Amino acid sequence: MTSLTLEPLTYEDIPSERRPGVLQALVPVLGVVLFLGIGSGYLKLAPHGPLLWSIVLTGAVGKYWLGYSWDDLYEGLADSLLMGLQAILILFIIYGLIATWVSAGTIPGLMYYGLSILTPNVFLPATALLAMVVAFSIGSSWTTAGTLGVAFIGIGSGLGVPTPMTAGAILSGAYAGDKQSPLSDTTNLAAAVTNTDLYDHIRAMRNGTVLAFGLSVLLYAALGLRAVGEIPTGRVAEIQGALAGSYDLSVLVLLPLVVTFGLALYGIPALPTLVAGVFAGAFTTIFVQGRSFTAAWTVFLDGTAPETGTTLVNDLLASGGISGSAWTIAVVVAALSLGGLLERTGVLAVLAHHLATAVRGPRSLVVGTGVSAIFVNAFSAQQYMSIVVPGLTLRNLYDEYGLASDDLSQAIESAGTPTGALFPWHAGAVYMSAVFGVGTLAYAPYYFFAFLSPLILFATTLFGGRYDGSEQADSVTSSAVADD
Repeated sequence: MTSLTLEPLTYEDIPSERRPGVLQALVPVLGVVLFLGIGSGYLKLAPHGPLLWSIVLTGAVGKYWLGYSWDDLYEGLADSLLMGLQAILILFIIYGLIATWVSAGTIPGLMYYGLSILTPNVFLPATALLAMVVAFSIGSSWTTAGTLGVAFIGIGSGLGVPTPMTAGAILSGAYAGDKQSPLSDTTNLAAAVTNTDLYDHIRAMRNGTVLAFGLSVLLYAALGLRAVGEIPTGRVAEIQGALAGSYDLSVLVLLPLVVTFGLALYGIPALPTLVAGVFAGAFTTIFVQGRSFTAAWTVFLDGTAPETGTTLVNDLLASGGISGSAWTIAVVVAALSLGGLLERTGVLAVLAHHLATAVRGPRSLVVGTGVSAIFVNAFSAQQYMSIVVPGLTLRNLYDEYGLASDDLSQAIESAGTPTGALFPWHAGAVYMSAVFGVGTLAYAPYYFFAFLSPLILFATTLFGGRYDGSEQADSVTSSAVADD
């Protein structure tokens, strides 16, 4: 997946008369935390309202405290939406693709055959491993989750595996494979922003990624053995009977899957690949399932509501089509707008800069970079910004400490890329929650890779030997580190 990236403001880019101090920068950030905590946490509101409150507060700080014009603020908001436009378009298409693949029998077919092969005990680690292989092959965690992941959710439900656990296993595999794939947009972006050779960047991440993912798979194996109960007698047979009675499940129903993954493997970007998957689904609906042209494309818009005779199967295969994406798209637009205002007013750059002033050596620099990536992820609502902002802000500091560019690239991606799906208002989390039909806070405890990836980065940085020969902190002048 190729992203449109716009260079955000760095600390030096911000005019001194408009550059917020630490207190001014903290006001909108604390406001966001307060509004989302009270609105979504205490009042149980959807995130739309709290995000709008945060946008108004950030805009007011920028306009009346920092002196930005309405045009400046609108430009920042528009730039962020432009950067996130591909994510919005993919959300639209994925909603339609899921509905089309249900109608075509593709997802029912994967469920039918998966229930014949997998068992509850091996399901979670197998899901994580398969998601990792697919994401590595096609370079997209989102495409993996929106296609193969949806089928795994259905298989897991049929096997009695709680949906949040299945979602966590899919995400761990999808993001681990994405990080190591030379086709991945975030992997290429992290290398480009830090002036690192792509394969040097991948090699720098490899040990940490393998360790984090390996531990995740072991945890899923333990979870499968201890937390998953027995399948109710006759449940699998009932589900398979309902699927086979409602769809033609010949091998032809896998055509949309072959088309989509084939194009992705060939290197076609995510958006046209997913659109091709929609057309393949509509084609299969017409010629394999025997539905009319009008019916096939009505499903794309309005979604599916199958009547299979089994409530569980009906619920698993119900989908909203592209008309059902409005709630999700509205959250993403609001979150991206907020991130754009925080970036344009200099809040993100100033806080990242002051984080750098706390650096006292190579180890604290790498750990601070990871923390910065997570922070930017949370408040910009998009993983691209979590890579670009720390990458541009801290790049010169790595040179001053004599560290390699791949030290910076692996720090921002190990901490930034996997953690976005943990924040309910983040574009990645909204997408994954919509695709899996489970809330972010429900799957987060089982999304092990998101916690292990940054933790292993921090642990190996602080206690490993990689930076023993790089302790040049004392030779760096305080003005180079703390100059405002």
